[in-house]
Amino acid sequence: MGLRQSPVRDSLADGPADASRMRLSTVLLVVTAVLAFAGNSLIARTAIGQDLIAPGPFSVIRLLAGALVLLPLLRRKPRPEDIPGALALLAYVIGFSFAYRELSAATGALILFAAVQFTIIAAGLMRGERLGGRGFAGLTLAGGGIVWLLLPNAATPAALPTFMMAAAGMAWGAYTIIGRQGGDAMGQTARSFVIAALLSVPFGAIDPDMSTGRGIALAAFAGVVTSAFGYVLWYKVSPRLSLGVVSSSQLATPIVAALAATILLDEPVSWRLALAGAAVLGGIALTISPVRQKPEPRTGSSL
Repeated sequence: MGLRQSPVRDSLADGPADASRMRLSTVLLVVTAVLAFAGNSLIARTAIGQDLIAPGPFSVIRLLAGALVLLPLLRRKPRPEDIPGALALLAYVIGFSFAYRELSAATGALILFAAVQFTIIAAGLMRGERLGGRGFAGLTLAGGGIVWLLLPNAATPAALPTFMMAAAGMAWGAYTIIGRQGGDAMGQTARSFVIAALLSVPFGAIDPDMSTGRGIALAAFAGVVTSAFGYVLWYKVSPRLSLGVVSSSQLATPIVAALAATILLDEPVSWRLALAGAAVLGGIALTISPVRQKPEPRTGSSL
């Protein structure tokens, strides 16, 4: 299948019923996390795109709000090993916010998720995971669906915001890979938010006068709900998945965001959106579908 799947932890599933429950739990966590990611995109487009708040203050408030709500889950003080995840989170949030000041939504999403894909796939290959035929087909189909949806509407972007969004995508890919190490998902996310929030404070001085009450509220909501809550879920579920599944499942985010915008903004559902959604979901299904394993040979003697 994709980058060779590390199966959902066998030790957590003692039988078929346990395996089914674990599989359902994994799917629900992935779906909820993707909804949170899409929510971040919608909120950022609304707040920054409508000049309700500048990208710097938006980023700071988003991280501070997330850090405050996660503070009770901190459990221990941040340590040096928590710094890489925090820096990746900070780079993603800052690059994402500032890039959306100039990029169109379609262009930004295309650049972001292409960079995420490249980063995660490259990391998997470097770790020796193999890109099999099923995984290659799934990733190609899902990626093609994203391009089919977004590219016709993507204006030629300026160099600096393009670089910033690509850097944000690479940072999010790195943040995801760091989270795959497993362990205390809530504590790890809390420590990343606390460190990133403290480091982000200087960015709040960039155009602070642009901040409106609605913009501040949207940034705080993004920090508490679609960021802190969503990232805890993502850190919890990502260690259960192969890098191929992690990469492909995130490709659903632009589709979900587009559908949500259609519902919330009364935009019509186009045939292009329907076909792109089918391609992305089909690609994800190809990547997630389990590969049949050869039965292990019996050990011991038979009488």
